[in-house]
Amino acid sequence: MFKSIKTAVLVAILISTAIIAKAQKVINSGTITYGIEYVLTEDQKKQVDPSVLPSESKVDFSGDISKVQIDMGAAMLKVLTDGVAKKALVLVDIPMMQKQYAAQMTKEDIEKQSGSFTFTGFKATGEKQTIGGYNAEKYTYQDNNGANYELWATNDIKLPAGVHPPGLSAIQGTPVKFSNVQDGFKTVLTLKSIKESKIPPYSLDVPKGYELKTMAELRAMRGGQ
Repeated sequence: MFKSIKTAVLVAILISTAIIAKAQKVINSGTITYGIEYVLTEDQKKQVDPSVLPSESKVDFSGDISKVQIDMGAAMLKVLTDGVAKKALVLVDIPMMQKQYAAQMTKEDIEKQSGSFTFTGFKATGEKQTIGGYNAEKYTYQDNNGANYELWATNDIKLPAGVHPPGLSAIQGTPVKFSNVQDGFKTVLTLKSIKESKIPPYSLDVPKGYELKTMAELRAMRGGQ
């Protein structure tokens, strides 16, 4: 009898594991669409009109390299990022001037832009919610300055490691709602949809016809620091 019970338990474990494995969809390339909320300081509100900031972000990805494209009116900005190698390539197209510029970002450049935050103390809360059509669980965590955060992650899907938000690789799941910091601006990104599609592999090599610049030179061109 004990042998039969042991066998039944083993079969149940194998079946449940198979169900979980089948339920988790692996997506290697496609497009992620996020909704964007801005958490601006009082000083930032004086400098930037929130109504002109984009409310949505689309991220194309192929393997560990993702691409974000932003139409800035007079120029088109493309940023390709390898989240595993922690390198990036910035491409700027200015049709009116017939100019194309490129800048390569190192790990140090990326950390400087994101504020060099590191995150620890990830804890699952057990709180559940459906986000972007996926079952998600809430996590809490802290940064290296002691500030508290929360995010939501799902185990319904699995994306390439390079597509995961920086610093959140310790989460056992795919983040679908999380905080992000870029150039001093804090945002909250919430998954709206993931569309699977075949996208050719991306490269971080500088394309032919682009003039290579440093990130400092690109910032100077747009009036940044």
